[in-house]
Amino acid sequence: MGEAAISLKNVSKCFKRYARPIDRLKEILIPGKSNAEEFWALRDVTFEVARGETLGLIGQNGSGKSTLLQMLAGTLQPTTGEIRVNGRVSALLELGSGFNPEFTGRQNVFFNGQILGLTQAEIAARFDDIAAFADIGDFIDHPVKTYSSGMFVRLAFAVAVHVNPDILIVDEALAVGDVVFQHRCMRRMRDLMNSGITTLFVSHDPSAIRTLCSTAILLHKGQLINSGRPENIMNQYLKMMTDLELELESRSTETSPTAIDQPFATTEDFSRVRRGSQTIQITSVNLLNEAGETSELLPTVTFGEVATIRIQVQAQADVPEFIVGFFICDKNGVELLGTNTQEENLAIKSLAAGEEAVVEFRLQIPLRPGSYSLTVACAESGLVITSDWIENVFVFQVLPPTNGKRIHSLLYHPVEAEIVYPSLLSSTIEQ
Repeated sequence: MGEAAISLKNVSKCFKRYARPIDRLKEILIPGKSNAEEFWALRDVTFEVARGETLGLIGQNGSGKSTLLQMLAGTLQPTTGEIRVNGRVSALLELGSGFNPEFTGRQNVFFNGQILGLTQAEIAARFDDIAAFADIGDFIDHPVKTYSSGMFVRLAFAVAVHVNPDILIVDEALAVGDVVFQHRCMRRMRDLMNSGITTLFVSHDPSAIRTLCSTAILLHKGQLINSGRPENIMNQYLKMMTDLELELESRSTETSPTAIDQPFATTEDFSRVRRGSQTIQITSVNLLNEAGETSELLPTVTFGEVATIRIQVQAQADVPEFIVGFFICDKNGVELLGTNTQEENLAIKSLAAGEEAVVEFRLQIPLRPGSYSLTVACAESGLVITSDWIENVFVFQVLPPTNGKRIHSLLYHPVEAEIVYPSLLSSTIEQ
């Protein structure tokens, strides 16, 4: 625990809920008698975060994530248990919550910076960087109450990420602001993480959790369910959400997280997660190279060749039109490309129970040489509940192009390049 930036031991948080305001008064006036209903937002949560680690917090709304972050930020105290936070904390929970609307942006920067533990001199030294990041122009010297919501968020985020914290706490803060600002925020977040700042990150975006976080924990109804690699925890969370949706829809289902009836190509120690109602089942998946060949161990295609993703499905009950699709992901689980039959304007007719269909997607491989994984899914048209989703069906390898061309980016797209010499143009015009 000496090297940990954050440590929690058997932490619980209880809130009291009163049916009537007078019940709260009675509790104050008559000690030992309470008419409050207890609600435990967290129960016996224990974990550690090492210095420099980025931890992802995953869980549905109401699982206790925000309560946990508020306790780590110091705005709430645990009911039981022990919390140790070693270092200066900057929390992106409610951006700008400490701003005074009557103060100018400049005044709020200094005021908020002092709250976060900086001296007047330290804030002055960083003010130009904060103002440049916020990019709100002359409004920096106008009262905050005159700001648009976007300007307000820009300034609040700029302050929070320029105080050089030891620990950064982020609760979906990157979902606000315009697109340009979101990209700027993400770059800044990556810079902070790469510099060794300990980070706690809450998001419902699987790609963000997989790419930004080194480990993750899953919270459910105030309890820590599991911890481990981000891709494994996110898969468990997505399956849990699917099961809850199915339960709410009162649809019977029998799902298996690992067992798949039909043989799928796979590699050793590469896990699969399967979820869905199984109304339509995916029975086989193949990746074929341009010659129509595949490998049972490690499918291989060459950069630039036209490959085929073949997905066979079978209806377990009578179903109307449905959708079949795929994602290709890198080793971090980032979805690089994908599509489905609906996006490709390909309607699949209704199937009777026991009927099968085969869908083929043909594409020219634009991926840099390396290893990738394939995820496939199907769903009834118009329904949000997945019929069958198989995460990481198999890993496949993309070989270098046969012409020796170097691929510099993750995804390749042909680009036309041209050089223009202004001096030659001007001489031509003069002649």
